[in-house]
Amino acid sequence: MARRIAAGAAYGGGGIGLAGAATVGLLMAEVQLARRRLGIGTPHRVPNAAGVYGSTPHTAGEPPLRLVMLGDSTAAGQGVQRAGQTPGALLASGLAAVAERPVELRSVALPGARSDDLDRQVTVTLADPARVPDVCVIMIGANDVTHRMPATRSVRHLAAAVRRLRTAGAEVVVGTCPDLGSIEPVRQPLRWLARRTSRQLAAAQTIGAVEQGGRTVSLGDLLGPEFAQNPRAMFGPDNYHPSADGYATAAMAVLPTVCAALGLWPAAEERPDAARREGFLPVARAAAEAVAEAGTEVAAAAPTAPRGPWALLKRRRRRRVAEAEPEHSAQPT
Repeated sequence: MARRIAAGAAYGGGGIGLAGAATVGLLMAEVQLARRRLGIGTPHRVPNAAGVYGSTPHTAGEPPLRLVMLGDSTAAGQGVQRAGQTPGALLASGLAAVAERPVELRSVALPGARSDDLDRQVTVTLADPARVPDVCVIMIGANDVTHRMPATRSVRHLAAAVRRLRTAGAEVVVGTCPDLGSIEPVRQPLRWLARRTSRQLAAAQTIGAVEQGGRTVSLGDLLGPEFAQNPRAMFGPDNYHPSADGYATAAMAVLPTVCAALGLWPAAEERPDAARREGFLPVARAAAEAVAEAGTEVAAAAPTAPRGPWALLKRRRRRRVAEAEPEHSAQPT
């Protein structure tokens, strides 16, 4: 299914609607009820986390790495009160600690954005050719599902964004569509449909992004087990966006891939570990396995193999991150 969606995106096919023929009657009623319960579409303030993280006297003279966040409300950090609790700030401070170098964070993410907004966000990101980011993190997809954007259209926009950023010289890490079926207020049968469509889109996003030279990390039901045990801790007041603890969990999963993309991870950890079920797989199979286990990384390995592109599947150990405020704040952009 994911291969068909991604192929449709690449070759202009009509593809498969995210909601399909099942979106009738009871499902539509449940969608409206879930929207009211979750407060979807309600505007909220998002802290401005832009600035330089990790500057110390030892690195004050070294130019900072540039990190840009693109995507939707999850990338922006909606649901938390302090800038240091946003995923961008958590990733910037964690990256600065690993690189032993300051990191300049910028966010062009927009709450409520769908994948068709990525073209605008990439244009803003690359507006100054002298300040091309070292790495970009994209988190997108949930609004595509809730607004029933066709999956082929969604993946086409994401693939184009990854291609433009990679062509400009930036590394790209995509946090794929989260599993909306793990959100507690969503009931059956809508829960089943949300899980199915979210996972299909996440797998197709993996294929589309990796084939354009990006890396992906499956967010999936990353917060699901923790949510089941302590929902008030992992999700924010609207029961839809993560809490500070939830964003920290997501950042722990994404940070190792960001570091690996920049060549900052130990070389020994780049080799596949059979004991952790890592290895080289056809990209479509790697995408399917990544969807089944949140926190799994997929990166291009042999993009021009005779029987189709192959990818490296990694299950990296999560790196703990801590809340941090920027050493030097930047103006809102």
